[in-house]
Amino acid sequence: MIKHNQDGHVLTWVLGFMAAISIIIFAASSVIDLTLGDALRTNKNQLSLNIADAGVNYYLWHMSHAGADFQDGNTGGSTIVGGEFDGFYGPYEHEYKDDNGNTVGKYTLYIKPKSAGSTVAIVRSVGESVDGKYTRTVEAEIGAPSFASYGLLTNSAVYFGATGSVNGPVHSNVGMRLDAPNSGGDATSANTTYTPGTSLGGTTNSSQHPGVWCNGGTNCASRNTTKNNGTWRYPVPSIDFNSVTGEICNIKKKAFEANASTASLATSPTACNTTSVARTSSYIPHYQATYGRWRGYLIELNTNGTYNLYGVSNETYNYTNNSNYTYQWQTALSETLIQSNIVIPEPSVIFVEDNVWVRTNPTFNGRVTIAAARLTGSSSDKANVVIADDIRYSTKNGQDVIGIIAENNILIAPYAAPRPSDSGFPFEIQAALIAKDGFVGVSDTYGSGNRDYPYWNDSNKKYIYYGSNAVFGVPVSLRTGGSDSDGFQYRETTYDFNLLYAPPPSFPITSTYDILKWREILVTP
Repeated sequence: MIKHNQDGHVLTWVLGFMAAISIIIFAASSVIDLTLGDALRTNKNQLSLNIADAGVNYYLWHMSHAGADFQDGNTGGSTIVGGEFDGFYGPYEHEYKDDNGNTVGKYTLYIKPKSAGSTVAIVRSVGESVDGKYTRTVEAEIGAPSFASYGLLTNSAVYFGATGSVNGPVHSNVGMRLDAPNSGGDATSANTTYTPGTSLGGTTNSSQHPGVWCNGGTNCASRNTTKNNGTWRYPVPSIDFNSVTGEICNIKKKAFEANASTASLATSPTACNTTSVARTSSYIPHYQATYGRWRGYLIELNTNGTYNLYGVSNETYNYTNNSNYTYQWQTALSETLIQSNIVIPEPSVIFVEDNVWVRTNPTFNGRVTIAAARLTGSSSDKANVVIADDIRYSTKNGQDVIGIIAENNILIAPYAAPRPSDSGFPFEIQAALIAKDGFVGVSDTYGSGNRDYPYWNDSNKKYIYYGSNAVFGVPVSLRTGGSDSDGFQYRETTYDFNLLYAPPPSFPITSTYDILKWREILVTP
């Protein structure tokens, strides 16, 4: 009996031990299964984020090859109306494969321009696992720095005197002497050293200096005269002004494409040289077959976002002396109204195959780029833009912007500013300007005889500039000097930082596309 009882105790102990082991094994299995499952879910969740990010990187590659394309290579699409993706083009789906070629998910792209005619794309990429159970969403802005990314960009050497000031990023493809204080951006040069002439700050015509340097003024004395603690950078890559010719041609193609009557010309291999077509709201042909320096068109940008178009057959004016001239743009230009309140269609560009005079009436509400070029390749008939009066946005928050591109010079006409006896000062220009082969500003070589510049010398006769300048030649001072010191004695220039990521429509870019902003869009149940 004792032995029997002992056997029973052993059996009970064995069964209890086995039950405990089973519980431990079950618990361990559950923990392992839970851990593996959590790891698998985490892996798939991370994979869906990686897939979403791959969609952004794909579109960065696509825009680097296809420019400002917001439809993933498709054409004629329309934007989504309403809902989470209101205003986006899409959806555009792409499979995502692993290194072995197995499909492990997909990304779906939704794309829209940041603003009308912008070269910056807002890309929303939805990454999804192959079983459809896991999704992550990434939104990025993809774009390239444009010629409007600088307060001043020049292909020549430049000298900023100690009495002035510099606002925003400034760049020279040659070099700069910067005695003036600079704020709001770097000062850069494409050269390590250069030899400035005496008129551009050089002490002698054979003296070499760093790419950016200073040599006078209280501001210069307080800073490192070589690198200025990192805000002066040189050498940096050169900006190619020759690329602007191709960009102007692209603007012309977009102007053709904007209207049904000329849309077929946009894909023609001779589109850049096509001139014998009718005028549309986006394309304006030669004023006359024979080029004339003092004729072309006046574009008057209206507050309601439209423009008025005039034909200009001549520019002429007279005044008794340099301090009391009597003509304004209305009498200085022999103009004839062609059409009023012309609606500017997307992509918000106006291409003119001739000289252009520009003013706002009195401000402009909208986004537009005006390009003036004849694209003949001849140096004798390049198109100029003349500032005929104030040019002003309705707002300065990035919503409104004016881009002006001239094949040659952008000139401030003698009659543009109010007469010295008027109370209409300050004279203002708010725009992003490119003078592809010339300069921007006041020049005593504007004309001859009765086309001299007046002399604005009173304290309230101030010129205010807000925007950006890109000039091929030596930037011309707003005060030319000489016996009568033509131009503006008092001036204020400010860079429009809204132009950095929201340049004017189809504005030329300076380098490759990049991811400007990136964020994950978190979805809460």
